[in-house]
Amino acid sequence: MATPRTRTILAVGAAAAAGGVVWYRRRGDDAAGPGPIGATGRFQRSALIAGTATKLGGGWALDQARGVFADAARREELDQARQLKTAEAVAEALGNMKGAMMKLGQMASYLDQGMPETVRDALAELQQDAPPMAPELAAQVVTEELGSGPDVLFAEWDPVPIAAASIGQVHRAMTHDGRAVAVKVQYPGVDTAIKGDLDNAGMLFTAMTFLFPGLDPEPLVEELRDRIIEELDYRLEAENQRLFAAAYEGHPHIHVPAVVDELSAGRVLTTELAPGVRFAELLTWSQEEKNLAAETIYRFVFGSLYRLSAFNGDPPPGNYLFEPGGRVTFLDFGLVKRFTAGELQPFADMIDAMVIDEDIAEFRRIVEEVGLLAPNPAFTDEAIGEYFGHFYEFVRDDGELTMTEEYASETVRRFFDTSGEHGEIMRAANVPKSMVIIQRINLGLYAILGQLEATANWRRIAEEIWPWIHGEPSTPLGEAEARWRAARGEATSATEVAPETEPA
Repeated sequence: MATPRTRTILAVGAAAAAGGVVWYRRRGDDAAGPGPIGATGRFQRSALIAGTATKLGGGWALDQARGVFADAARREELDQARQLKTAEAVAEALGNMKGAMMKLGQMASYLDQGMPETVRDALAELQQDAPPMAPELAAQVVTEELGSGPDVLFAEWDPVPIAAASIGQVHRAMTHDGRAVAVKVQYPGVDTAIKGDLDNAGMLFTAMTFLFPGLDPEPLVEELRDRIIEELDYRLEAENQRLFAAAYEGHPHIHVPAVVDELSAGRVLTTELAPGVRFAELLTWSQEEKNLAAETIYRFVFGSLYRLSAFNGDPPPGNYLFEPGGRVTFLDFGLVKRFTAGELQPFADMIDAMVIDEDIAEFRRIVEEVGLLAPNPAFTDEAIGEYFGHFYEFVRDDGELTMTEEYASETVRRFFDTSGEHGEIMRAANVPKSMVIIQRINLGLYAILGQLEATANWRRIAEEIWPWIHGEPSTPLGEAEARWRAARGEATSATEVAPETEPA
């Protein structure tokens, strides 16, 4: 089900992030003074982050270390001391953390299995979290966006954030009509930090062509720029979340929190507060529960793609909440890509060629036609089938299969090992614009399922989801979903479930 180009894109995303660090390092070497962007070693990075935070008045990294040994009162004092008090402080912190490059690093943060050490080190530089905003600064953003402060707009407001997103932080609150909500408040200045980096993104991705000569960087830059800039507007995120929430309303095991429209704006997003535990706790549950959660994630990812023609491109494990029985809440819809029927068709064509018909020559024709692989007579059909076939292994056979971290690692290696057995094919790969965002979740999905050691008959589940096959329900979760769809009166033919839509 996951397509080979899905892999290519994630590789590009992670490689872009890593390449960005290299580019920033070079720019730092050439510019006046080394600066944070020139740090290379872990000690240097820690010292620079601590230095930056101290300059901001908080001593963020240093205080984190001190906090481990502090009593409760002292920890609270340190927490307050390291908060960012002004918009200027936030902008400076985000700038030193590389703005859009930090975002790319977070996008690839759980995909480092199987990557070369140099790439892992590069990504590590991009995975820093910003210190939290001080309560008064978060309240100021709410006031500017909604016209009143949180103490007026909400019956209860927790000034201490419960989570940090890549461009904002989340607070618990209670509405005046008794609804528990999560309020995401954007860091002031984050748009400037990210847009500034995106202005230089062309140079960043052009550097990747040294590693991947077949890559055309312009569509990649354009797509990532468009999607990341969209993510800065919480009104668009609210629109995306409403789309998914309506599509899965009443679903037996997929939940998308409802948007509270009257308490949302461009830099504030208020949604229903959902229950559930985080991914780390799920890892301690029984294997049966992990299998159910994995199946739900799989159904949501590909069911949304083929039935909704929409794809949530930024859901790391931290954006899931888990409940027993396979119920999963999906959070954060800032980075969503919508597809036309024509853009989705190659996915089905490649699955048919590789999995259903086992016609490698036809598969080769498709990937060359859509621009995923440059034509090269030196590549044999056998070599192409061997390389891309790896990405379809788990849906090729009708039988139970356990996803492993080794499989996920091998998937990542096939993106980066340009000197290995399949290096020439990888170097000839390209990523068309319409396939950029979708690649990340597929590699990410493998990493998540591998961590869960999820076992299922993925071929049967995939055939339920593929609208041109529409297989019968093969699991209890599938049967529950089929009953839910029947109750909604949903159509099931390929033409009815995958309508033509305008791209986002």
